[in-house]
Amino acid sequence: MHADKWAIKAKQAGYKTRAVYKLEEILQKTNTSQHTDKILDIGSAPGGWSHFLRLKMPKSEIFAIDILDMDDISGVNFFQKSIESIDEIPEIKCLKGKFNLVISDIAPNITGINTVDIENIYELNILTLKAAHTYIDKNNGKFIIKTFQNSMFKRLRKEMDTLFKTVQTFKPAASKKQSAEIYLYGAQKR
Repeated sequence: MHADKWAIKAKQAGYKTRAVYKLEEILQKTNTSQHTDKILDIGSAPGGWSHFLRLKMPKSEIFAIDILDMDDISGVNFFQKSIESIDEIPEIKCLKGKFNLVISDIAPNITGINTVDIENIYELNILTLKAAHTYIDKNNGKFIIKTFQNSMFKRLRKEMDTLFKTVQTFKPAASKKQSAEIYLYGAQKR
């Protein structure tokens, strides 16, 4: 089996994960890097996206939340909590409505039972979407979330359309062709 070119590239660049290239492509295509001083990373473990953004946007304040532990990243404020508990984190709660960028590479544990997995993915995506919408800046907020092409995808996209004026779908080059993962981007909070 040959090594994945994106994984090799990430390792050589000192990144924690190949997923940084998926985020980088979406950020470039949507011109999201300017005016980004507050970032919220929901489902941040193992920390690849937070680490990448810390390097790319060193002046930004980054807050990360996950139920899984994450290695310390200099300049990233990490909280080991679930999305449902986000309002219990004073450092994040005081910034409600002030985040320019909310990102999420979150995925539930997969059971192998398709209908259960699809429902779990959708529920986690909706929780994330609602948290993002609450915490995002009304005038200058952008949201990027990983999800999967499945029977609930259209429903999730429709839900995003009710919360953001602009919604786009991305399948980044660094995404494995056989993978069902897909990314949604939302801007201009309604």
